[in-house]
Amino acid sequence: MSHNNAPQELVESNSVGQVADADRHGRVRDLFTLWFSTNIAPLPIVTGAMAVQVFHLSIGWAICAILVGHLLGGIVLGLASAQGPQMGLPQMLQSRGQFGRYGALLVVVIAAVLYIGFFISNCVLAGKSIHTVAPDLPLPAAVLIGACAATLIGILGYNFIHTLNRIGTWVMGIGLLAGFIALFANGLPADFASRGGFNLAGWLAMASLGAIWQISFAPYTSDYSRYLPRNVGIWKPFIATYCGAVLGTSLCFIFGTLVALAVSAETDTMEAVKQSTGVFGPVLMVLFILSIISHNALNLYGAVLALITSVQTFAADWAPSRQARVALSAILLVACCVVAVTAPADFIARFMQLILAMMIVLVPWAVINLADFYLVQKQRYHIPSLFDATGGIYGRFNPNAVSAYAIGILVQLPFAVTPIYTGPIASKLDGADLSWLVAIVVPLPLYLLLSSRDTLYRRQQISTLSRA
Repeated sequence: MSHNNAPQELVESNSVGQVADADRHGRVRDLFTLWFSTNIAPLPIVTGAMAVQVFHLSIGWAICAILVGHLLGGIVLGLASAQGPQMGLPQMLQSRGQFGRYGALLVVVIAAVLYIGFFISNCVLAGKSIHTVAPDLPLPAAVLIGACAATLIGILGYNFIHTLNRIGTWVMGIGLLAGFIALFANGLPADFASRGGFNLAGWLAMASLGAIWQISFAPYTSDYSRYLPRNVGIWKPFIATYCGAVLGTSLCFIFGTLVALAVSAETDTMEAVKQSTGVFGPVLMVLFILSIISHNALNLYGAVLALITSVQTFAADWAPSRQARVALSAILLVACCVVAVTAPADFIARFMQLILAMMIVLVPWAVINLADFYLVQKQRYHIPSLFDATGGIYGRFNPNAVSAYAIGILVQLPFAVTPIYTGPIASKLDGADLSWLVAIVVPLPLYLLLSSRDTLYRRQQISTLSRA
């Protein structure tokens, strides 16, 4: 369904405020194209190659693990996306309804740091990719070009991002399909189907990577569905987001696995893509540059919204303007470019390790956010309270959510694998990280139990305020 009569500005004027019903527009299928196009990129291909290069799985077991992980993790992503049309708010601001005005601040700040880190990493990756295609262009200039292009897309905002990814779905989808065809047409080694095998630790690790990949988008998922009309309901945005994200990412993971099997084990993954796809390799590299830039716009957009939410926590009367969002985007561009140009060679590898560590913090937040929305509050929130300086009916802190969240972090530690710590159970599983699964199983019933005492009272408050 589409409200095409709603004004659609070239540069988005809204930031973290609720999208009014009169301004709602768009089509549910845009969620499919956004999450499908966004996930056809080099990083999921590199991650998929790990099934062979790191975990030594056979092609059959690798594909099985990839599909299981993405099919499970995509549920969290789809449920988060379906919140957007019902609340009309960015994802991180919603969490005030579960944690309270100040209780939500920790995760908002962590999300902002992750977005900025992703933006810098992709600036580095885009710069290196552009420099590879155009060797005469100095690397710092290539980094700046990629960063400026992503920033421009992020500044234009919601509508342009969706438009770009509608086009990107066809361009990147056809490009990836051509990559599969070129891979098989170029010939596969004789031991293609017999290399690797099954090992439980490797299978669990690969499935976990797939699930974590999907869940990692949860902190900004509804940012891209909040303009849709309320009457699209829950089911349609869930299906569109779920199918787009799971299909796009699974195909890239599987492509990475096939590429790794098509060349020697020591070959760099992106070099392997060029080798195994023959004459189509350079074309695929150009498409990947465009994909990195487009995807990076989401990181900048999310970072700006998270930073504005953080500042607005302490400045309740501040109504961020379009100019404020543009100015903050420009500041981030300059700061991130400086870091990207001076970053060490292993910056991306280090940052990806940080991401895996941060999932310990983000997964229990996502579980509590979704449990509260679907099972406790039953999709009904008092939106003015989310902007109230005192927290309104949600208060400054919600001890139920904060307690469940803290316990949700602690119970993961025995199962966690981070750069500085590996839990005892994870060690017995040869380094397979199942902390994300524990972070779903434990906080969910705990939060429902803790909040059961206040649920009826909270619903009565909302009903009273809604009638006032």
